[in-house]
Amino acid sequence: MMDYHILIVEDDRDIREGIEIYLKNQGYVVFQAADGVEGLSVIGKETIHLAIVDVMMPRMDGINMMMRVRELGYEFPVIMLSAKSEEVDKIMGLNMGADDYVTKPFTTMELLARVNSHLRRYSRFLEMKDGKRAEEEARVYTIGGLEVHEDTVEVYLDGNPVKLTPTEFKILLLLIKSPGRVYSAEEIYERVWNEQAINTDTIMVHVRKIREKIEMNPREPKYLKVVWGVGYKIEKQ
Repeated sequence: MMDYHILIVEDDRDIREGIEIYLKNQGYVVFQAADGVEGLSVIGKETIHLAIVDVMMPRMDGINMMMRVRELGYEFPVIMLSAKSEEVDKIMGLNMGADDYVTKPFTTMELLARVNSHLRRYSRFLEMKDGKRAEEEARVYTIGGLEVHEDTVEVYLDGNPVKLTPTEFKILLLLIKSPGRVYSAEEIYERVWNEQAINTDTIMVHVRKIREKIEMNPREPKYLKVVWGVGYKIEKQ
């Protein structure tokens, strides 16, 4: 079993250290940063497998840090921490590439459950990307000009590579494996996160981000469509 490295980026020292205690008790290696600038510095020096990032911080907030992390090409999952009054910031964070968010105040068990869930999926993502399943027959799903390669974790649109986050890839893979089938937001959440759906707002945001990457005109999608009041599907071509 590999040692997972988790980065906590939070300006409140008590919260930082409290989270660290619980994560270390679970066997994780933990790094701390007081703001986005320090967080990026740690990421540049250490291998990070998951980051817990507060939204509101001095010098560089969580949104701008998140944007920079994805611009630099890092794919590890990011869980954002936000107050209930920061609903807009939650959506912005997800738009910038965050995978999930937890609302303050939160219970330790809730945060640990999210951490464990995202690390399980990220571990599988790394295994596929590293080619550890190369001995298996390559599984490629094609709809029109959209290609999803399950074993190599690659997506192409009209022959051009498309960069998706691990969560976006999982959602697209689920949908393209059953073209024409409509999945509810709850079903997508439970299939991708492997836990009961409590809040499916993240699905809407992830779908929008996927559309921006695979659709010529996201407002008039060719591939990823909404069936109003029911859910989402990949259109048969």
